[in-house]
Amino acid sequence: MSLITVTSPHTTGQRNHTGAFMRQVIYATIPGVAVLTWLFGWGTLFNLIIAVPAALIAEAAVLKARGRDVRFALSDWSAVLTAVLLAIAIPPTSPWWLIVIGIVAAIVVAKQLYGGLGMNPFNPAMVGYVVLLISFPLEMTRWIAPHEAPSWFDSFRMVLASANVDAITGATPLDSLRTWAGNAEQLASQPILHGSFAGAGWEWVNLAFLLGGIYLLARKIISWHIPVGMLAGMALIALPFWLADDVRYASPLFHLFSGAAMFGAFFIATDPVSAATSRYGRLIYGALIGVLVWVIRSNGGYPDAVAFAVLLMNMAAPTIDYYTQPRSYGHRKAKRGASR
Repeated sequence: MSLITVTSPHTTGQRNHTGAFMRQVIYATIPGVAVLTWLFGWGTLFNLIIAVPAALIAEAAVLKARGRDVRFALSDWSAVLTAVLLAIAIPPTSPWWLIVIGIVAAIVVAKQLYGGLGMNPFNPAMVGYVVLLISFPLEMTRWIAPHEAPSWFDSFRMVLASANVDAITGATPLDSLRTWAGNAEQLASQPILHGSFAGAGWEWVNLAFLLGGIYLLARKIISWHIPVGMLAGMALIALPFWLADDVRYASPLFHLFSGAAMFGAFFIATDPVSAATSRYGRLIYGALIGVLVWVIRSNGGYPDAVAFAVLLMNMAAPTIDYYTQPRSYGHRKAKRGASR
């Protein structure tokens, strides 16, 4: 007797098409991109203008070399989404060549060399980001002070030639916290640390990405497990240290609404290919990312740690899934000590 085997998913509606899901995630980034542009200038938009075509060209070139159908592969929008996420993550003062290098690392190395969409063990956008951060730390830490954004023409000049970057860049809230942690007088004198409820400017960026994340949850593009796990893990580990020493350690609210916390929780950690997939596994995966982010922020050499935490947990995702798999339908859970 022959059996017909069909792999999942078993629905073929347009709403369930991979490209449709990818586009929904891109739409959800619009509030965050708008606030980044409002606070830091046109650089984020220029990053997007460079990153998206570079990603499509890089993916098409590798697909052509592999003898794959270029049009079919590009229609899934995964390359565009990777470009958008990487362009958002890097500073708006980034020169064009920095963006291109990051895209090559993300698309060619982290995605296509592993076999393409669905085969990559690591989040491509975060691989590109970490390659840039380790290789070009100066360029990757040049963030403009909020509300002091240059004109579109000056932003364009910075993208082409990094013109006058040093004169307008400043420390981010997480940079200032890492530099002056433990020094109450210096912490009090840093305006960037004292926004309405978190780091100045960055609180609104995080609220915008939280809004985009809620959209993704409402559309059922992502599940709540990883974002809730990550944000809860970060807040719960930050709370006792902050209560014990509020000069050395930042509050949970500061950690949740400064840096890339919301962007990471809803748009990065939830990558369906490289994340844990079981229900309890996703909670554990997200919580451990949150803990790692706090640990690296508070004790490591980098002010923000979302990319490092996500990549480390990408390696652990298969193990987490192995130990959190639900029991097979029709079988009882094995009792401890029972004979095999």
